[in-house]
Amino acid sequence: MAYISASVYTSHVPAIGVAIDQGKTQEAYWQPLFNGYGYSRQWMRENPPDVIFLVYNDHASAFSLDLIPTFAIGTAAAYQPADEGWGPRPVPPVLGHPELASHIAQSVIQQDFDLTIVNKMDVDHGLTVPLSLMCGEPSAQLGAWPCPVIPLAVNVVQYPVPSGQRCFNLGRAIRKAVESFDADLNVQIWGTGGMSHQLQGARAGLINQEWDNCFLDQLIHHPATLAKVPHIDYVREAGSEGIELVMWLIARGAMADVDDPARPPTVKHRFYHVPASNTAVGHLILENG
Repeated sequence: MAYISASVYTSHVPAIGVAIDQGKTQEAYWQPLFNGYGYSRQWMRENPPDVIFLVYNDHASAFSLDLIPTFAIGTAAAYQPADEGWGPRPVPPVLGHPELASHIAQSVIQQDFDLTIVNKMDVDHGLTVPLSLMCGEPSAQLGAWPCPVIPLAVNVVQYPVPSGQRCFNLGRAIRKAVESFDADLNVQIWGTGGMSHQLQGARAGLINQEWDNCFLDQLIHHPATLAKVPHIDYVREAGSEGIELVMWLIARGAMADVDDPARPPTVKHRFYHVPASNTAVGHLILENG
């Protein structure tokens, strides 16, 4: 059967993609951030998955205010990098895994979660920046991402957005779906977005390092408690865009220890850095016990 071997958590700041694409990763401002992902790239080379299930939010590339699905799973064979106003990133298309994606959609919907099924969409920095951080920098002409990716786009842009508990429970349902797929596939699940940041209003530029690191502690050790945190706490403590962190709870809910405490995850890497553009960057790798 298929199985989830690990979960990866990372911010997906658009300026990180610009720094990569413009060759600025070794500049004094950016070098500390990219050094924090050095272990992660080596870990990916040593622990290559067959499929990545990547949770992210769309930034008006595939969806607009005319159509806002709460949870949308990509079931296509491939996804093109989106043009976010300055041309698509110079990275390869993202290959999908239609068979596993369709199976997950079927299973999760039968577990009473309503997913929007998307057979065609472009993917923006929310998905491609994490791939670049973890996998290196393949060129659009010569390279390819190391494995297929199943995108799950979550609405954390337009209220009402899903609760942390809803996301955590969805992760549980995704794990059950993966484990019922009749093929020997090593699947990693990634949660992206966050950490604390606010892009507008009187608190623009807000970064709450204490809250961010407490979130990481709770995500590792007490995820079920963390899932109960209400939206207002994210907004108050982490800024208006800090709500993106509920997407990390989908990945955490898919880990084995959530339903089997005798199998605690192994923390392989933890990293936190401020600032990157005007946000905090958090990163974590957990392996299933």
